Amino acid sequence: MDVRQFRHFAAVAQTLHFGRAAERLRMTQPPLSQSIQALEKELGAPLFVRTKRSVRLTPLGEQWLPQVLDALAAVDALPDTARRLRDGQTGYLTLSFVSTADYSVLPDLVRRYAEAFPGVEIRLVEATSDLQIPALVAGERHAGIVIPPPDRELPAPLVYRRLVSEPLVAAAPAAWIDDGRLPLRGGVLAPEALLDAPLVLFPRNVAPAFHDLVTGYFEALGRPARIVQEAIQMQTIISLVSAGLGVALVPASLRNLARAGVAYVDLEDAPVLETGLAWRRDDEAPTLQGLLGLVEG
Repeated sequence: MDVRQFRHFAAVAQTLHFGRAAERLRMTQPPLSQSIQALEKELGAPLFVRTKRSVRLTPLGEQWLPQVLDALAAVDALPDTARRLRDGQTGYLTLSFVSTADYSVLPDLVRRYAEAFPGVEIRLVEATSDLQIPALVAGERHAGIVIPPPDRELPAPLVYRRLVSEPLVAAAPAAWIDDGRLPLRGGVLAPEALLDAPLVLFPRNVAPAFHDLVTGYFEALGRPARIVQEAIQMQTIISLVSAGLGVALVPASLRNLARAGVAYVDLEDAPVLETGLAWRRDDEAPTLQGLLGLVEG
């Protein structure tokens, strides 16, 4: 059986008249009758009860008709679905992101993409840059928001575009600010005030660029950072600061993550963290091209 036979069955079932069904299908009645007979033979049961004066559906025909109509509607929709897939108007987009992006570029980018392509399913995956990059190279993600190496040297298959550069600020236990343990100068935390402070930081193996940016800041002050705790989630780092375990240097957008007991203060000569989008240069997925159009527009 094929789609043509399904259309023949639907036409006869809806008109209950072979002549009118043949007119609707723009064919003659004999081949229509032969098509229905062949369909019934393949099914092993009649679809219609025929008399000289009437045609009616059998119980099988009555119960099968809605399913046939649904199948025909799906078939008829295939060309439009193909066009929408071609144009990136439907389908899915897989986007991975570092946790810091959740408070800076990610919300706005996702909102704009969803508004521009409401028919596309957005699949978000939070992951550190060290996990994102090999996944992108392997084609497991369409794009990823990553913290690039200082030289922006990503694997050859990938393309990178900067999305945002922002200064680091200190996330410190509010009590340490209040009691003068971390004194401010004109509302800014002087670098020397950090020298003896315990530090909470990303492990270097999961975020080498971010780790080196922070530790390099301390080294430029003439003393290595005193790292007391490491964590891979920004939310966890802020929670550890709230618990009084230490200070963390975080992107300025982390001010959007309000947490009781945590104060965000500016730094003198603050280092700048860059975050950007990476994707495979040979990935021609229409949904990805739509995202790139928003980023590059």
